[in-house]
Amino acid sequence: MAKAQAQYAANQGIAGTIQDYVTLTKPGIQTLLLISMLGAMLVAADGVPSFELVLALLVGGSLTSGGANVLNCYIDRDIDARMSRTRRRATATGRISPAAALTFGVAISVVGTLVIGFASNWLAAGLAVVGNLYYVFIYTLWLKRSTPHNIVVGGAAGAVPPLVGWAAVTGSLAAPAWILFAIIFYWTPPHFWALALLKQGEYGRVNVPMLPVVAGEEVTRRQIFLYTVLLSAVSLLLVPFGMGWIYLIGILALNAVFLWYAWLLLTEPSKARARQTFFYSLWYLALLYVVLVVDRIVLG
Repeated sequence: MAKAQAQYAANQGIAGTIQDYVTLTKPGIQTLLLISMLGAMLVAADGVPSFELVLALLVGGSLTSGGANVLNCYIDRDIDARMSRTRRRATATGRISPAAALTFGVAISVVGTLVIGFASNWLAAGLAVVGNLYYVFIYTLWLKRSTPHNIVVGGAAGAVPPLVGWAAVTGSLAAPAWILFAIIFYWTPPHFWALALLKQGEYGRVNVPMLPVVAGEEVTRRQIFLYTVLLSAVSLLLVPFGMGWIYLIGILALNAVFLWYAWLLLTEPSKARARQTFFYSLWYLALLYVVLVVDRIVLG
């Protein structure tokens, strides 16, 4: 009995450690990144890409983006330990050592890059590397703790997956790929600033200059509305580049709801409005790609 209990405890320890490492890759964030990459692949392809290519890109993309997220946790372990949203991360608690996290993040980033390169082409792999390094060095190490514009400039890292997906299928980049990049670039500020309105106290305590902390809530709400207007305009640019009436109707509806939430947040400010805007922004991006893919499959 004692031996069985010891084995059970050991197994639980192994499972817990695996879960800790997986959690550091931030699977929730990865989901949206992979949706945008897969959506770009389906739009760019002349037909449906092979199952092998899709699987390889999903695995490679998950590893490269996950590696960047692990390295983000490694770098931010000091402030993560002081924020309620992140204090349970294994790098913040010490369950995973800094050296182990650094090694894991670099290793899966390299493996993911090689998977993408050998499965598709090295342009796609190079773009994945650019997104990874931009997130780690430009956003996490430089911008995040130095400027309230961290999300605006740093948002370019999260906008790279559509470029990777497009390049993986075509071997090049075209105007629609860059528009997909721009959509995520302009989506990031209203998405993240809505969250920052909910968590500004935590950011203030760890001296991270998010916009609500530096400029106040009113300025942040105005910027959320402004970027939502810009996002709505940019999303319509895909129509002249081949998207049909299904996408047009869908994106007009999605934009109308996003603008309405951003307007309510501006004119009737509250934590509830900020939370509503934040969660809708997640659905907005996912549904945008659903509409894109449906349009391409139905209308060709």
